[in-house]
Amino acid sequence: METNERFELYSNGLQVQDQFVTGTQPRSYYAFSRDGTDGRASKLRFDPVGIVFHTTESHMAPFEEDQNRTLRRAGESVLEYVRRNHAYHFVIDRFGRVFRVVRESDYANHAGHSIWADQSWAYLNLNQSFFGVAFEAKSRPDDKGPPVNAAQVHAGRILIEMLRSRYKIAAANCVTHAQVSVNPSNHRAGYHTDWAADLPFHDLGLSDNYQRPLPSVMLFGFTADAFAGADGDALRPALNAAEDQLRQEAVARGMPLGHYREILQRKYRDALASTGRQN
Repeated sequence: METNERFELYSNGLQVQDQFVTGTQPRSYYAFSRDGTDGRASKLRFDPVGIVFHTTESHMAPFEEDQNRTLRRAGESVLEYVRRNHAYHFVIDRFGRVFRVVRESDYANHAGHSIWADQSWAYLNLNQSFFGVAFEAKSRPDDKGPPVNAAQVHAGRILIEMLRSRYKIAAANCVTHAQVSVNPSNHRAGYHTDWAADLPFHDLGLSDNYQRPLPSVMLFGFTADAFAGADGDALRPALNAAEDQLRQEAVARGMPLGHYREILQRKYRDALASTGRQN
């Protein structure tokens, strides 16, 4: 790796720009045993375990040669906003440039109320436990084309390759904001729906995690009616699988589905309270 004050250059061709880098506080968070019967925090951790993908949802000028100055000015405006709000760890602009914004050692304010789980652990409010990687894009482009271009996909792939190698991140923990975002006030999954569809998992070197049943539904009894309509089409098999598993678990315990869902939602509230933090 070659490094200087302005960028880092990696052996896979990744160049990470550091002109906008800032920091918050070192990450620390509680993980919860996936098979636990209560909502008590079970392990304090400091290592990043996943990546959440976002779109900036910022203004998109036409991606044409005569718009270069406008495109660069818009991109810099996004980066300034992200830096002020410590919003993501990395931003990939429309030219395929990768900018580090929040230091990898620190948390970023990217996921809000959120839930994900791997085979062993459940994670709440992923600002602390997951990296936030944002593409300068809109999930639903005005021109109906793909949300990201080829340069962004290539940059995303080699950035993910670096992060997964450096931090031993499992592919199953590389997910979209739509998959993890929840609303605790009404126990609905899908509070934010950026990348509810069209993330090119395969082109980014990942398995299609749209097929993974949502842990917020299976483990904590959230509902997924916020995904009704076209935005939820990519996630529909995962949502159906999560609801099916929830029903099977309720039957196995001899409980009405509504009662079992309430128990899981109480488990979520207990887990959230036991962490002592909201970010």
